[in-house]
Amino acid sequence: MHSANHWGGSLEIANTGDSTAEEYDRSRNLDWDRASVNHHQKQQQYNNYDQYSHRHNLDETQQSWLLGPPEKKKKKYVDLGCIVCSRKAFKYTIYGIIIAFLVIALPTIIAKSLPKHKTRPSPPDNYTIALHKALLFFNAQKSGKLPKNNEVPWRGDSGLQDGSKLTDVKGGLIGGYYDAGDNTKFHFPMSFAMTMLSWSVIEYEHKYRAIDEYDHIRDLIKWGTDYLLRTFNSTATKIDKIYSQVGGSLNNSRTPDDHYCWQRPEDMNYERPVQTANSGPDLAGEMAAALAAASIVFRDNTQYSRKLVKGAETLFAFARDFGKRTSYCRGNPYIEPFYNSTNYFDEFMWGSAWLYYATGNKTYISLATNPGLSKNSKAFFMIPDLSVLSWDNKLPAAMLLLTRMRIFLNPGYPYEEMLSSYHNVTSLTMCSYLQRYQVFNFTKGGLIQLNHGRGQPLQYVANAAFLASLFVDYMNASGVPGWNCGPRYISLDILRRFATSQMNYILGDNPLKMSYVVGYGNKFPRHVHHRGASIPSGKTKYSCTGGWKWRDTKNPNPHNITGAMVGGPDKFDKFKDARKNFSYTEPTLAGNAGLVAALVSLTSSGGYGVDKNAIFSAVPPLYPMSPPPPPPWKP
Repeated sequence: MHSANHWGGSLEIANTGDSTAEEYDRSRNLDWDRASVNHHQKQQQYNNYDQYSHRHNLDETQQSWLLGPPEKKKKKYVDLGCIVCSRKAFKYTIYGIIIAFLVIALPTIIAKSLPKHKTRPSPPDNYTIALHKALLFFNAQKSGKLPKNNEVPWRGDSGLQDGSKLTDVKGGLIGGYYDAGDNTKFHFPMSFAMTMLSWSVIEYEHKYRAIDEYDHIRDLIKWGTDYLLRTFNSTATKIDKIYSQVGGSLNNSRTPDDHYCWQRPEDMNYERPVQTANSGPDLAGEMAAALAAASIVFRDNTQYSRKLVKGAETLFAFARDFGKRTSYCRGNPYIEPFYNSTNYFDEFMWGSAWLYYATGNKTYISLATNPGLSKNSKAFFMIPDLSVLSWDNKLPAAMLLLTRMRIFLNPGYPYEEMLSSYHNVTSLTMCSYLQRYQVFNFTKGGLIQLNHGRGQPLQYVANAAFLASLFVDYMNASGVPGWNCGPRYISLDILRRFATSQMNYILGDNPLKMSYVVGYGNKFPRHVHHRGASIPSGKTKYSCTGGWKWRDTKNPNPHNITGAMVGGPDKFDKFKDARKNFSYTEPTLAGNAGLVAALVSLTSSGGYGVDKNAIFSAVPPLYPMSPPPPPPWKP
């Protein structure tokens, strides 16, 4: 049979079976399922194609006309119930989960199954080690009935009869601290020491906590402030006297007293007179500063903090009484040769600044920024000696404390002009500490001579190191990397290096390779001018003059007074470790307070920087509060 070909040429299709056979095949196909029919038809098609193409020799194009397009391969799917996905995607997903388990989960499981080892904290730096020891000096200087955990085994109860003859002080004047190597309680430098310790806690509480000394230093401060509250009528709002000293001596005295006798404080049996100040703006101003600063330290103890504030305000009112402006030591032979105050306007600035921070009362900041106060204190005279912080001169500390207010609070008018001047002078004070400006001499070993080569230089050096380090922290906290000394810009790193170099000298980086802090390092003074440390603490009691043999012996002290910073070397870096040379070997309460403050400011334990806000906790907003929004409108 031939059929017409629409594309040209003839196309012959052969009929090779009879009708009966076709009918039989058709009836069989009806019983097949669709897949079988399709397969059978396709197989038959291929067989026909092979026969036809073989018989007619068709090319590829003609073959494609007959076969049509090739059947596409169908994708295989996996039915997961609610989700249907291709088998390939399912396979890759399973592989990904297995790989993720091997890479992430398995190492985590293994790491958690291993025994845990706690990371050791980094070892404390040298400043922290020295700080632990420096605080112990105050334990060794305690007077009164000592707590059981005083940590100085060779010390015991002492001075239990101090002030017992006073009729207006219940319980007498028991407690407080002995000043130095003698057994006198000088309230003026004792107050300064407490102020310095409190200041260091306010700025660096986080560091004290980090080295586990926070509770310790608070106990030391409270031991001092509890005693100071006993030296005047702290429950009154107006007072007419302050007890300014317990014990003491007269120069060249031959009668038993704190200098003529060489006895442990536990063995004292001579009269210890009490000195009274009926005027004393310097003493009262410093005591007010001490109590006000401590009230911020103890702000978590509301009752005690308020008691301290009340006492501070009472003392400052006494200091400001115009009829009581004579120095507390004027004409008093028990005080004037030892702790003579040269001015009291610095205490006015110092005390009023601390009272402002403790109370938020603007009366105090108005006084601190009064131009008359800066004039009378000679704050802007740029006298080098007035840039040296000491128990006598508080000017550089007071101006730095007020500069702090400008840096962090920026109160503006009416305080800005004076605060800006204090800031400028403080910056110049920091410049004066740098050797390049030759304001002060330095020894060949690198120690700054803030007291012009006189004895006991280290107390002034430690104070300067603290002020410099604190100034750096203030500037860093405000994001300022330096300051100007005249036309030259000075990086804060240079000032920090000054502070560290001075403290390193004290701790042993000096020509003699000697630490001037007892108990720190391997080489330190062994003949410290100190009665309690130089006499054995056994059952034997030595009389007033019987203890002289311990004063005069060339043997080392039987007790190391750990943490005591001695007077220090001379201007040639030389040091005489001799008990009789007190200018070299005697420690003081005020000196060690500066040492503690400098060390905590420089240690890296607990991190760097100051607590910017704690000191301002009682300061109210300096600007008017925004009025509350009006009530919502109602129709």
